[in-house]
Amino acid sequence: MTPITTFAERDVALFGLGGSGLATAKALKAGGARVLAWDDNPESVARAGEAGIETADLHGIDWAEMAALVLAPGVPLTHPAPHWSVGLAEGAGVEIIGDIELFCRERARIAPEAPFVAITGTNGKSTTTALVAHILAQAGRDVQMGGNIGTAILSLEPPSVDRIHVIELSSFQIDLTPSLAPSVGVLLNITPDHLDRHGTLEQYAAIKERLIRGADLAIVGIDDRPSREIAERRGDRLVRIHVPVHSPRDATLAGDALIARDAAIFDADDTRLADVSGIGSLRGAHNWQNAAVAVAVARALGISSEAIQAGLASFPGLPHRMEEVGRRGRVLFVNDSKATNADSTEKALTAFRDIHWILGGKAKDGGIFPLVPYFERIAHAYLIGAASDAFAATLEGAVPYTRCETLDVAVRAASEGAEASGAPEPVVLLSPACASYDQFRSFEHRGDRFRELLREVL
Repeated sequence: MTPITTFAERDVALFGLGGSGLATAKALKAGGARVLAWDDNPESVARAGEAGIETADLHGIDWAEMAALVLAPGVPLTHPAPHWSVGLAEGAGVEIIGDIELFCRERARIAPEAPFVAITGTNGKSTTTALVAHILAQAGRDVQMGGNIGTAILSLEPPSVDRIHVIELSSFQIDLTPSLAPSVGVLLNITPDHLDRHGTLEQYAAIKERLIRGADLAIVGIDDRPSREIAERRGDRLVRIHVPVHSPRDATLAGDALIARDAAIFDADDTRLADVSGIGSLRGAHNWQNAAVAVAVARALGISSEAIQAGLASFPGLPHRMEEVGRRGRVLFVNDSKATNADSTEKALTAFRDIHWILGGKAKDGGIFPLVPYFERIAHAYLIGAASDAFAATLEGAVPYTRCETLDVAVRAASEGAEASGAPEPVVLLSPACASYDQFRSFEHRGDRFRELLREVL
C-alpha cells in the first residue's frame, strides 16, 4: 500500500467503491485522512463498511468541510452528464481528483525523483505496460506495475528512488490527475474511443496530451494525425515512434526517432537496437510499436541492450490479447477476447492469415465495417451474440460465415473448419470486435470460457 499523507487530518469525500475505490479509501485512512465514502450500489457500500471504511450518503454531508472529492475513474466527470456527486462538489468549490492524483502528490512529497513511467493510448497500452515492466524486472529492477492494467495504484508499494512505477492510464484517470508529471510519459496512439465520456475526438486527444505535457521525457507514436500533432507541439525531450506501412522512412522523422520495421527496431541512423522476429507474443506491426516504445523506455532508464533483448524474447504476452493458447496439429488457437472494438481486432487480423474468426457480442459504433480491407485474410467467420445480424450483413458476399449464437458452438465449428483447411497454419481466432456484456460478465470471462472450451478440443 501507498499511504496518502497529503490529506492527513482532513476530511475527504470518496465516490465509487469498486476495487480502486476501496484501495484509495484504505490508503487515505492509512495516511491519516478522515474518509466518507459512498457508491450508488448498496452492495459496494456494504462491502466498504465491512472493510472498516466509514460510509455516508454524500447527498447529506457538509461539503464545506471536505478537502476534496476523490472520484472513481468509471464515474462520469463531464459527459454525458456529470455525476451528481460532481455537481455537489463543484457547487461547494471542492476539488475533484482521482487515485492517480493522490499518488502523484505523495510522490512529490516523499520521493520526487522516484522513477514513474506513465503509459496511455487508445490501443496497446496494457501490452506495452506489461512489456516495459517485464523488461525492467528481468533486468533486476524493483518494479511496481498497476493502474488501468488491473492493480490499483495505491495498492502498490510507495514511490522510492530505487523503485520504478510503471502505470497504465486511461483517459478517465488522466482527466482526474491535474498534477501528472511522470519521469517518462508514453502516448501510443489516438483513435476515436470513449467519445460518450469526452464529447469529441479533440477533447479526448487533449486529455491524452496532458500525460506527456508534464513528463520529463515524452515517447509518442506518430502514426496517427492527433498523436503526430501532439508530438510536434511537444518539441524537445521527445522520442518519436514510427512503424512505416508503405515507405521505410518518414521524411518528418527527426534524429530522436525509433523506427520499427520488418520485426526489428532501429534508431534514426538505422542502427539496429532490437529484434522481435520469432517472438510469438509480439506478432504484428502494432506489437512492433509496443516493442519500440518499450525499448525507448528501457534505454531511458539505463537498461543495457542485451538485457532489453532478453526481456523482449522472454515476454509471455498478456492474457486475452493475441494470446496463443494452444495448438492441435497445424491449427493455432488464439484468445484475443480483449479486442472489444474493430480497431483492436484489426491488429489481430493483420497478424495472421487463414483465419477462422469467432466474433460478435454487443456491437460498438461502426460495427466491423472498418475491417473490410482485411476480409481476404479470413477463411470463415463464426458469429455469436447480439451483433450477429449486423455483422452478417457486412460479411455477406465477402466472407463465408456461420451463425453460431453461442461461444461453445462457435469453438466446435471453427475447430472443425480449421482442421479441414488445407492451409499450412490455419488460426482459430477469438477476436470479437464487441463488448462482452450480452453473454459474459467481462472480456476476461469471455476469454476464460474460450480457454475452457478448448480443453475439450485440444
